[in-house]
Amino acid sequence: MRKIYLAEHRGFCSGVVRALDIVTHMLESGCRPVYVRHAIVHNNHIVRELGDAGVVFVENLDEVPKGGTVIFSAHGVSPEVERKAREMGLKTVDATCPRVKKIHEKATALRNEGYTILLIGNRDHPETCGTLGHIGEGGVVVENREDAENLNLPDTSAAVTYLTQTTLSTEDVSGIVEVLQRRIPKLVEPDRNDICDATLKRQAAVKELTRKCGTILVIGSEASSNSRKLRDMAAAAGADAYLIDSFRDIPDVVVENAGDIGISSGASAPEELVLETINFLTTHGFEPPEGYY
Repeated sequence: MRKIYLAEHRGFCSGVVRALDIVTHMLESGCRPVYVRHAIVHNNHIVRELGDAGVVFVENLDEVPKGGTVIFSAHGVSPEVERKAREMGLKTVDATCPRVKKIHEKATALRNEGYTILLIGNRDHPETCGTLGHIGEGGVVVENREDAENLNLPDTSAAVTYLTQTTLSTEDVSGIVEVLQRRIPKLVEPDRNDICDATLKRQAAVKELTRKCGTILVIGSEASSNSRKLRDMAAAAGADAYLIDSFRDIPDVVVENAGDIGISSGASAPEELVLETINFLTTHGFEPPEGYY
């Protein structure tokens, strides 16, 4: 019988749990509606559920009524957004992931020390946008090796260093850094890797799954950078890899033809989606994971 294997590390990270606890507390306190700038976390299932419970997601602070309360999402915001909220008289609740907060603090410190700071990350991701705001005008986003090759640094005597979005892979970052080191001989290495530990553990667990399974299902939404990265890493390891919002997105060809299947989930995907996927597969001829009940 075809088997299902689960990634040892998967699902919610502590930053997501913290952000959702903050929103839940606001709802339970009787605050209606609860305004959240951007999706609190990048998962369609959670966003729909919270919307039904009374949360209003906005991209622009102008959508929040005067004197209202707005929660900043787990991805963090720039100082400009914080300043605008104060000027509008809004009450703010900060659900930024503590690890992202540390990068903001590091960015501010390095900027004040006079560094030119390169930010390795997805240019349009809200975490990158927020961190770039803390870096200031001299910040430069480096999205890939091509960006690194084409980098045109200003003529400055300032030391150059880099920061990293928390949800990337070490492989992606190391490839970019390799180019930067060649192009900038005096590049100052940061004191530690900015990719969060939860991300690294989930990536390692997916790599382990690919040693057992030819097909990998990653439960998470397309907007989730860390979920996409899990899918991409599984594919790079040679597996047939799929990013799915829920079991309803599993292609028929997987159900009909796949051998053993490995399941992981992004840092903002609830475990109930994993359990639903297991239940679906077990009704289609797959043996449940060991210890599953």
